[in-house]
Amino acid sequence: MRDFTAAQMEEEARRLYALLGNVTDFKTGGKYTLEHCRAIAPSVLAVNNLKKENDAVILAHYYCAPEIVYGVADFKGDSYALAKKAAEFAGRNIIFCGVYFMAQTAKIVNPGKRVYLPPVTAGCSLADGIDADTVSKLKESYPDAAFVCYINSTAEVKALCDVCVTSSNVYDIAAALPNERIVFIPDLFMADNIRAELKRRGIKKEVLSFGATCCVHDKYTVRDVEELRWAHPSVKIISHPECPLAVCEISDYCGSTSGMLDYVKKSDAKEFAVLSEDGIVNSLELENPSKTFYAVSRPCGQMKRNTLGNILGVLNNLEQAPQVQVPCDTALRAKKCIDNMFEMAGKK
Repeated sequence: MRDFTAAQMEEEARRLYALLGNVTDFKTGGKYTLEHCRAIAPSVLAVNNLKKENDAVILAHYYCAPEIVYGVADFKGDSYALAKKAAEFAGRNIIFCGVYFMAQTAKIVNPGKRVYLPPVTAGCSLADGIDADTVSKLKESYPDAAFVCYINSTAEVKALCDVCVTSSNVYDIAAALPNERIVFIPDLFMADNIRAELKRRGIKKEVLSFGATCCVHDKYTVRDVEELRWAHPSVKIISHPECPLAVCEISDYCGSTSGMLDYVKKSDAKEFAVLSEDGIVNSLELENPSKTFYAVSRPCGQMKRNTLGNILGVLNNLEQAPQVQVPCDTALRAKKCIDNMFEMAGKK
């Protein structure tokens, strides 16, 4: 790490504190302090300098730590927003702060770019919940079905599906498909929410689901909601469609990460309880400083493996650092699945 003057580090610490002073540090339960910002300032400065020197862009999912999302990321967002940003990037190197399936998606839409995932093996319970062999067998069993995969799936699974979806566009895409039968993978709870939403819209489709659940969102319960409402009578409950259907049905709002941010921004309410990963709570706090947020803290351990230290490790050693690779044939087929999502979502 290059040397910075005391004045440079103090200026950076105060810049970070101005951003993060209202944000909860879930490790301590308190807010980010100036001392904490002083501790991370040298690493933030180094990352921001090295990415410029190396023609690199940093994409960060909201679930990463605030010092990454707001300290060094060039673009922040949920899975859909980051997939679009990855497709638009003109530089040479992409540092993707997220988990493996996200970095794979960035590589698929940028085959000529070098893509790096700082915590090389960071995974996802959903993406790990179904493999390509299982999908191939399902396609034999349901030849008339549209195969729809959540973006939280591997490149190999995407390559076998008709269209990819995210939590921000899944309902509209499922409704628009001409097929009367949909096989949805791999999020079992999101499939429940799809069935409920299609029924609400008066659309008759059979939705079959196979796979797993999110190891963060599947832990939320109706009791969590009841206890939050008892403790905070004026609270608005917001949840993610990876949560169980029973939780989503009694929430004031259920939607994607970007949808949560938009809902809170537009709402006149002053108190919100967030049934999602800690990182989105941090972003809500930062972008809505006059509002109060309560959380049943449930961090994604894989997302939190992204650190300033391992980002620096990549930027200091781009030629030797492991790159995310997707075989050409797999990438071409997976890209068609992703492109179909962009096309169908763009029609709304």
